[in-house]
Amino acid sequence: MKLAVAFASLGGAAAFTANMPAVATRASTARSAFSDPSFCDGLPGALPPAGNFDPLGFTSDIEAGEIRRYREAETQHGRVAMLAVLGFLVAESWHPLFPDVTGPAIDHLTQVRKEYPFFFEIGSILIGSLELNRALQGWAFPSSRRVVNTLLEDYYPGDVGFDPLGLKPSDPEEFDAMVTRELQNGRLA
Repeated sequence: MKLAVAFASLGGAAAFTANMPAVATRASTARSAFSDPSFCDGLPGALPPAGNFDPLGFTSDIEAGEIRRYREAETQHGRVAMLAVLGFLVAESWHPLFPDVTGPAIDHLTQVRKEYPFFFEIGSILIGSLELNRALQGWAFPSSRRVVNTLLEDYYPGDVGFDPLGLKPSDPEEFDAMVTRELQNGRLA
């Protein structure tokens, strides 16, 4: 039963989202049919009934590069949140790395720290190398103060080139639908 719950949770909420039509308007990405090209630089992610949801106006008076940087942060934090939700739910009943860690999932980090003291140091090195790769893939080298915190022009926010299973669609419309589902699931998590 525990294994069935673990496998069922792997499908995620993406199975319950509808494929939304998109219209291609530029070579780098298609624009969502529900998105106004002037809203968030036309990046996908808007779905009805919320549509272009920005009640506090965070994106109304900023340039396109800053919007892309916000989208990069939203995508990366959404991915971490989705993994955290999955890990929290699965680890409550079965832990694949630490079978002797038991009890409520909220206490697992404390138990892991006591029983495997070097796990967090190894994890920090791993996360640091992933972040370094992301910085080298998408961020401009800060040669001056103007270039600090700037994404490269040919970098799509969140696309770090890691796709070992070949799930990234080559069709821009399908890619936008997939990005929108990923954003919505990250927002939900």
